[in-house]
Amino acid sequence: MSYTDHIFDDYRLRVKALEASDNPFAKGIAYVAGEYVPLHEARIPILDQGFLHSDLTYDVPAVWNGRFFRLEDHLDRFEKSCAQLRLKSPLSREEIRDRLVEMTVKSGIRDAYVMMIVTRGLRFVRQYAPEECDNFCYLMVMPYLWVMDEATQKNGGSAVITRTVRRVPPGAIDPTVKNLQWGDFTRGLMEARDRGAMYPILTDGDANLTEGSGFNVILIKDGKLYTPRKGVLEGVTRKSVLAVAEKLGYPYTIDDVPVELAYQCDEILFVTTAGGVMPITTLDGQLVGDGQVGPISKALWKGYWDAHADPELSFAVEDYRAGG
Repeated sequence: MSYTDHIFDDYRLRVKALEASDNPFAKGIAYVAGEYVPLHEARIPILDQGFLHSDLTYDVPAVWNGRFFRLEDHLDRFEKSCAQLRLKSPLSREEIRDRLVEMTVKSGIRDAYVMMIVTRGLRFVRQYAPEECDNFCYLMVMPYLWVMDEATQKNGGSAVITRTVRRVPPGAIDPTVKNLQWGDFTRGLMEARDRGAMYPILTDGDANLTEGSGFNVILIKDGKLYTPRKGVLEGVTRKSVLAVAEKLGYPYTIDDVPVELAYQCDEILFVTTAGGVMPITTLDGQLVGDGQVGPISKALWKGYWDAHADPELSFAVEDYRAGG
């Protein structure tokens, strides 16, 4: 029996039920221009500056087994990102929350990847001041996405530390503001594939690790967790995993993490909403530790997914609706 079975067994049953549904929103639902539409029929204006210039911010909470997980943390970060980019959502925090819950219920999706996006709208800031731009808000709920699939999670994935591209410096693009300017990540993914691996880890150009293509990095050495503090998104999933580590008695540090430590550590994890805790067992073609998913990785994996049922961190969409 794999350490992953205790969530995937039930998850597969929920996926099978969703696939049998004739609900027009079962493959995803979008909120665009005040209307709910099937996700693959959703359209945005071609002049939207989010599309033309990536002038936007977004956030990605998730629903697991009918429960929103840490939605308030995602809304907090979303509001902070909007403020830093001088964006103002046309929907209030409360309306975003209400609509996301309503969309989840309408779709019948029990395990969902959720997106909320605010764009500058149709006016370009080269011609207009931010306060003169009517910003747009788009919402999406779709079946859960896995950055690392079940089979790979059982045995661990492969990664490289990139050589041809570094992370964009914080002085150019603030990594704490979730954005879709993925030029460095895309180049990193291409390099990883060219080198026969699945995922990239980018450095800061000064011999320290930053993050990968949409995920935070955690190294484990002698029972302690190390994760970068600079050049990274302050991930909600990372926050959750570190809380589990603290509960289990594993110390951690958020600081500069030298590249050298990645080659000396016992275990490596990537963490993100779209996949949770993802073990890496091969780095630059060499085994990480003994090449197996390590005991601390397994404990953190279980603790992270178990936390999705914690009423202090999550709520059932049915209960939210019943409570108004």
